Formats: sequence, C-alpha cells, structure tokens
Amino acid sequence: MSFDGNSAPDKDYKWPTGDPDDWGALPASCAIMAKLGLQNKLVHCSYNNFIDAPAGPDSQNQLKISADGVIKYWGFDRQVFFDVTQQKQQAIGSLATEMGKSTDSDPLYFIHAGLSEFVYLAVEDVIRRGKAESLSHVHLVSHSAFNENERRRSNHHTWKDIQELSGNRIQYVKIKDQNHKEDPNHLWHSGKDFSVWHWMRDHPEPDIQWMYSRVIAHRGHVADISDCGMLFYLLVGDEDGSPTKFRDFIGKQISSPIQSE
Repeated sequence: MSFDGNSAPDKDYKWPTGDPDDWGALPASCAIMAKLGLQNKLVHCSYNNFIDAPAGPDSQNQLKISADGVIKYWGFDRQVFFDVTQQKQQAIGSLATEMGKSTDSDPLYFIHAGLSEFVYLAVEDVIRRGKAESLSHVHLVSHSAFNENERRRSNHHTWKDIQELSGNRIQYVKIKDQNHKEDPNHLWHSGKDFSVWHWMRDHPEPDIQWMYSRVIAHRGHVADISDCGMLFYLLVGDEDGSPTKFRDFIGKQISSPIQSE
C-alpha cells in the first residue's frame, strides 16, 4: 500500500498540504488485514508519498502516528513502513523489490492510495534492475481518478504513464469511487456525520477506540476513510462497504492469530 498524507507545506503546489483522509484510512486498512490475521502479508506500506514535497510533516506527522498505532496494536512489522518524506529512496527501493519478486504463484497486490509519481519511480527501478517481466504479476487496485491523474509537478507522471512504462504489464483493477458523502450509510465517506462511526468510539476494545481517534483526527472535521474500501474489496470481496458492514466485520475484536505461511 502507498498513501499520500501530510508533508511540510509545499508552496510549489496549489494545495500546500495533503488530504487528511489517509490519517484514518491507513488504520482502517490495516484493521481489515489484522482481523483476517494477514499482518505478515503486508510487505510494503509507505505514506506521505508526495514526491518533491519538503521533508517532514506539517504540524504533526499524522500518518506516522497511524502507522505506529497499527504496529503497536496489531503486530505489523515496523520494517515494512516508510515515511517517504524522510525515507524516499528506501521506500522506492522497498516497493521495487517487492514488485521484482512477483510471480504467477506469488503475485503482489498493490493498493494505490496516493499519487502516481511514487509508483512510477518504483516501476522505473524494477525495469532498471532487469525485472520488467515480474510486473505482469503485479495487481494494482485503484478507486480514485485523482490519485491516478494528479501531478504535483509538471514533470511528474500519471497512472497512464506507469502502465506505458511497464509495457502494459501491470494488472489493473478499478473499483467504484469509495466516497459517497451524500449517503453516510454507504461506502466510506460520511461527510460531517460521525455518528455512523460511533460504534468504534463506544467499543470496549481500546484498539478500536483508538481507530476512531484516527477517524476524528481529520483536520477538516470530515469522516472520510475512503481508501480502506480497496482493502475491503480485495480481502472481503465487497466494493460496497459501509460503516455498518465494517462494524459487523470487526465484531467483538480485531486481534486474530497471524496466519502461518
């Protein structure tokens, strides 16, 4: 997975700071994996992935707070998390390595929750390493035309550029946009209505209460965790998730035994 998030103010871009939706979407995405005991299947999770943005977060490193929390509560491997503003080359290299390992029997599923330039640089690295054929076994899941097409700099690249660079090898799945703020009870963006997520706030388990704290951290006071809908689609098989479906999926607790290989 790779998320955008928050960087230091980028005065060379029309929106100086990033979209806070990922502050809650990263924990919700990891909660879906942890509920299924798939923590050891997460091989790469980068965040704050705005290429050429100034190093460092804005006021607080909100995505690091989220990443540290999923590591603490659900046992994810700290070594697979990367803050791109601080660890750009390590993050690109990590994703390129995982792409380069991909085979028909062991494919990589990539959740595209940030802008495309970061992924472009990773694909470029895969090709530089002579591993282009492995890209045929990379499955990219997207729901956002913005993430696919937005460029923070004129020399940055889009999803179309990535696919052309890969020789049209990457397997691409585009699900419906996971935002439907007009209906708080459908999908993963309920606008200003936080009540549909109060089941997290009122849950007896502290990790689920913490997940609610990440939802309400959104600096625009918007209940938006839309990027986690891609994980719900990939692992649960439902591209029409909702607060109620998520509540029923999580149930009494998140923690599940990590599945063995």
